[in-house]
Amino acid sequence: MSANDDRDPLFRYDDPVFADERLLEITHLPGPDRIVGRDEQMQRVADALNPAIFGSEPNHLFIFGKTGTGKSLISRSITQRVISEAQRDDITVKYAFIDCGEQNTEASIVKTIAQIVNEPDRSGVSVPDRGLGTGDYYKRLWQAIDHCTDVTIVILDEIDMLEDDEVLRKLSRAGENRRISDSSIGIIGISNKIDFPDHLSERVKSSLSRDELVFSPYDANQLVEILEKRRDAFHDGVLSDDVIPLTAALAAQEHGDARKAIDILRNAGRIAKKQNATRVTADHVRDAKEKTEADRFNELIEGSPQQAKAILYSLTLLTENSTEKEFPTKIIYNQYKEVARQLDFDVLSERRVQEILQEQNFLNVIQSEREGRGRGRGAHAKHRLLENPSIVKKVLLRDSRLAVLEDDGDDAA
Repeated sequence: MSANDDRDPLFRYDDPVFADERLLEITHLPGPDRIVGRDEQMQRVADALNPAIFGSEPNHLFIFGKTGTGKSLISRSITQRVISEAQRDDITVKYAFIDCGEQNTEASIVKTIAQIVNEPDRSGVSVPDRGLGTGDYYKRLWQAIDHCTDVTIVILDEIDMLEDDEVLRKLSRAGENRRISDSSIGIIGISNKIDFPDHLSERVKSSLSRDELVFSPYDANQLVEILEKRRDAFHDGVLSDDVIPLTAALAAQEHGDARKAIDILRNAGRIAKKQNATRVTADHVRDAKEKTEADRFNELIEGSPQQAKAILYSLTLLTENSTEKEFPTKIIYNQYKEVARQLDFDVLSERRVQEILQEQNFLNVIQSEREGRGRGRGAHAKHRLLENPSIVKKVLLRDSRLAVLEDDGDDAA
């Protein structure tokens, strides 16, 4: 009798494709031997954080680069190594990783940092999920940091999504303003917008002394090496010879995005398993690329109002039916009015449509640029999709209110 004979037959207890699928999860933090092509950047981050090993204040650091260039990965990896080295000398270093795309208010960030570093038995305070004002959360944060850590490293991913940058000033000045006396704080800010510091308030600019570091995209060869380091996520012999080179080549076309390359490889394995295939092939990779792009775009627009989706659909129709790739607000608005009529939506004003387009630009769903009309004639905005229009349309039509456009979308152009 096998060990699985008494298991629930509804489920599967062997995996013919993956040996350890966790190696392909975005949240997985690989060991240093699996990190490729970032030696210089790792050293720069290590230099900034080095003082923490001895219980001193680290240098604040801003890191810039496109999605999937290793910014978050390197920040987390080096911070973990700092924590391990500090422990050798009985120095307590803790870190809080905050995704500002999800938590962008001052109160939520301060609360989350406090909850991560706090040990109630040592600090004498608790940090509840709700019920306190921002000032009270700060008080508990300072007490938690002073009693529970020697150094606290705060990593703010997508820092450009902050609703208010005042939290940067208060964190960076905590020691100087005597909010904390027995500990110190280091800040790592991560953004794909290299001009983000230009938009900081003057108070923050004057108080937040920092180093800056840019991560360049991976090239195809580096992506191959990164994926080879994850090959053991699969059983031996499962990947056909062309899978990793093709996956790397497809991701290299999209700004050298390692995260996308890993996503494609994982999805290729899942598609093969769903088809009961014994090997992962190039066809699975091509199918996985489309799924990966659709999943990513769906994450970007998840929760968007239906009016915003109608505007995006209008831009998609224009892109599909023209040799142009970018369009002025006026052209998009004219197309949107027709789409809104088909959907029986109230038609928004052109000004409101312009605002929504700018919001989508901020969320990296589209790219908007202002273009001069000539001397004395002002400027207007042009907008373009950042994703393949067929993918955008496919995802938008998943919304039941927009699904009616599937049959007559061609007529709307």
